[in-house]
Amino acid sequence: MKRLSEDLKRHLHAGKVIPAHPLALKADRSIDESRQRQLSRYYIASGAGGIAVGVHSTQFEIRDPEINLYETVLKWASEEVVMAKLERPFLKVAGICGPTDQAKREADLALSYGFDMGLLSMGGLQGWTEAAILDRVREVAAILPVFGFYLQPSVGGRIFSYDFWKDFAEIDNVEAIKCASFNRYQTLDVMRAVAQSSRRESIAMYTGNDDNIVADLLTTYRFESEGKMVEKEFVGGLLGHWAVYTQKAVELLVEVKACKKSGSGQDWARLLSKGIEVTDVNAAMFDPAYQFHGCIPGMHEMLRRQGLLEGTWCLNPKEVLSPGQSEEISRVHQAYPDLNDDAFVSQFLKQQKI
Repeated sequence: MKRLSEDLKRHLHAGKVIPAHPLALKADRSIDESRQRQLSRYYIASGAGGIAVGVHSTQFEIRDPEINLYETVLKWASEEVVMAKLERPFLKVAGICGPTDQAKREADLALSYGFDMGLLSMGGLQGWTEAAILDRVREVAAILPVFGFYLQPSVGGRIFSYDFWKDFAEIDNVEAIKCASFNRYQTLDVMRAVAQSSRRESIAMYTGNDDNIVADLLTTYRFESEGKMVEKEFVGGLLGHWAVYTQKAVELLVEVKACKKSGSGQDWARLLSKGIEVTDVNAAMFDPAYQFHGCIPGMHEMLRRQGLLEGTWCLNPKEVLSPGQSEEISRVHQAYPDLNDDAFVSQFLKQQKI
């Protein structure tokens, strides 16, 4: 059983920006190795605290036998982190999904490429009982540290009970949970379950609620547990949204931490208003108007405009921008110039060789 080093554990609990790594493709839908590797370098240069690879943003189709890119994206990302020769901690998180046998194979593969944690999706297991899913978590956790993942139903996830998350939190080697329920009630279930578990101090909570990033990060959750009040908070984010404008996301998390430390009401109000701007940008990117159909092409389009991707192509040719989505992306880019890192990306690209 692999364990997180104490250094990486402190890093994780301090709260970091962890982008969900997209997949760079060419027009013929073959992988674009140069741009795939360049994206990893961009996240490192942006000051991110890690990357998550082989996740929803990397497209689940990479696992299809005829495509077979899962190992490739893990390998290249790991190589780029090694070549960066970082003098700071950096978390490599591998997306893991599927039934137990598949999840264990993916965990073993991630381990072989030096990944630190597995972001364990519960998607695609609609017919399973909660008890069976918890057994699957235990088997994966026996291989490498688990980053739990509450995925919203609209993109393949399912709703879990408070008791499920309470039992989940008690599993040894579960080190973090990403909550991407996109729902206040379900987010509350997860936070209360972890706060009321015996391992509340051992589990780092990360927001995956791309529609509510700033408010999630600013909020301290308080619950009664065994006759006393306990607190839990989201310390960082593992987000598809943060795969775009990443350098600004790093700045935003620093702002949030400073605000929570100072307790300034003015800073709090300013950041809550900024959070609505971030949500507006996310709506253009993630396409809730069309049930998130264009979320991955939306990310691609924003990265394409910056020069980080060549196009918006997805492995599934039916995944394209929705009607009016390009115009919405243009609108939010113009409306909130302080939220994009175009200048940073421009300088970054000047130093790259494609």
